[in-house]
Amino acid sequence: MCGYVGFTNRISNTDEVLTNMMDSIKHRGPDDEGKYIDGNVALGFRRLSIVDLETSHQPILNENERLVLTLNGEIYNFKELREELIALGHNFKTHGDAEVVLHGYEQYGTEIVKMLRGMFSFVIYDKTKNLIFGARDMFGIKPLYYALMQESFMFGSEIKAFLHHPHFNKELNTKVLAHYLSFQYSPLKETFFKNVFKLPPAHSFIFKNGNFSVERYYEPKFEPQEMSLTEAADKTEEVIANSVEAHKVADVEIGSFLSSGIDSSYIASTAKIKKTFTVGFEGKKYDEIPYAKEFANSINAEHFSRIISADEYFDKFSNIQYYMDEPLADPAAIALYFVSSLASEQVKVVFSGEGADELFGGYNVYKEPFTALSYNKIPFALRRAIGAVASLFPKVRGFNFLIRRGKRVDEWFIGGANIFTLRERNAILNKNIRAASPQEVTKKYYIKSRNYDTATRMQYLDINMWLCGDILLKADKTSMANSLELRVPFLDKEVAKLAFSLPTNCRVDAKTSKKALRAAAKKSILEFTANKDKLGFPVPIRVWLKEEKYYNKEAFLSDEAKQFFKPKKLIKMLNTHKKGKKDLSRKIWAVYTFLMWYDEFFVKR
Repeated sequence: MCGYVGFTNRISNTDEVLTNMMDSIKHRGPDDEGKYIDGNVALGFRRLSIVDLETSHQPILNENERLVLTLNGEIYNFKELREELIALGHNFKTHGDAEVVLHGYEQYGTEIVKMLRGMFSFVIYDKTKNLIFGARDMFGIKPLYYALMQESFMFGSEIKAFLHHPHFNKELNTKVLAHYLSFQYSPLKETFFKNVFKLPPAHSFIFKNGNFSVERYYEPKFEPQEMSLTEAADKTEEVIANSVEAHKVADVEIGSFLSSGIDSSYIASTAKIKKTFTVGFEGKKYDEIPYAKEFANSINAEHFSRIISADEYFDKFSNIQYYMDEPLADPAAIALYFVSSLASEQVKVVFSGEGADELFGGYNVYKEPFTALSYNKIPFALRRAIGAVASLFPKVRGFNFLIRRGKRVDEWFIGGANIFTLRERNAILNKNIRAASPQEVTKKYYIKSRNYDTATRMQYLDINMWLCGDILLKADKTSMANSLELRVPFLDKEVAKLAFSLPTNCRVDAKTSKKALRAAAKKSILEFTANKDKLGFPVPIRVWLKEEKYYNKEAFLSDEAKQFFKPKKLIKMLNTHKKGKKDLSRKIWAVYTFLMWYDEFFVKR
């Protein structure tokens, strides 16, 4: 695991600038560094040594030095590809995976990206063709950002590196702020920095002669096959075991994050992990440590855990926004930072359970199409009218049900979070920001999934948006902030192939989520854990934000806040939540997160 930066060489002090850019992402790779500079490009690399500790330095060149590569990630089928390439006449000087990608490009061109099994983002400078080729893995586990400013093309693992380039123009993208308030992350390829973009998952690019082109090389497709739950469980067990074994390739010890639920527990058990890590918060409702510790004992693993206080959480919060690059209003991101910090004291690599919910149908909202089926028999026009009336009342559980059942799924479901509606976000913003509605953003995915059932359409949307925009963003940034490699065996090419073949009734019904995965897990882990609902490092922000100490009134009345928001609206939100009239914690948290991020990048720097 590592980080890289690069740019087309249009400046005079190239080495100095490249060094500063590399230093800004040293946390991604404290073990080693490398540079490649010529008259056309500059490439910089920071390495966290995991595989082939002695020889796999980057940037790496092929035999005739016509190709140069920097790669962030792990290629789990590199040994098989290496043997294939050797048989075709390629000579290797290392035993690592990066050189396999380099020779693979030499042999197969851009098609190599379709042959890789793993998590990756990489860039290859092809001197012969005078082009730069880059790609990102099929789920977006590893990041790749780019910008074209003043004739300089910049690219890298983190946006913060670009700030050190003399051609970089730092400007806030207010359109993304509007979208963020609804989704709690940036749902577009645009970032919070104007003219800085993220390469979407499963895409590759070519930059040549000042022209930038992008191509999608893989697209998830649900193609259900007939099978019983028993068959589905057997196939799931087999493919998970295979993926875990592939993900164990490393020359260092591997540990595992451990919550109290099925995802991380199943991975830790299958991998026979010897060290597990959990954090919790004060209060039984927010502390998974006892459950995790019991499970760790059941698999003979040494368990490491600690309770995070509210003071610790808020003290670290602002600095963590710097590591995040973009604001993410997911309270669990901060918890993930703390568990990564804990794990990094013992190991360099951890397994984690990201992706299981999206692939196997784990979120409770996926059950909704199968509940209260008798209500669905009411003509849709009548349900829409009932929902319209219900929307006039304060949002409570019963009315929310009526509102949703009076709408098509594409009208109300925008993914794992729905913080501010279009009307609500426009009401608190002090400027008229022209940004599409949340439904306009999600529309293309609903069009592509129009032939799927409702639950699968929600899954499809989450796989394409929520997974990368929230789940994997926080996983990468918080782990790498602690120089820790995080591996996600559920997000594997072969696992995905099976998951997309499962019939809906083997994924979710009115009572149970992740049916096939739970059935597979019950064969090897505690039944209580296999059946337990997902929590995922729950954080008590709704409780904390009622306390005077964490009221945040000063931040909401700051000059920075007034640039973007209507202060009276923000204070009203705070007071309403503090008095217990409504739970507005997620809305408050979204605004507060943005303000702390803005302070890090536009005030302090």
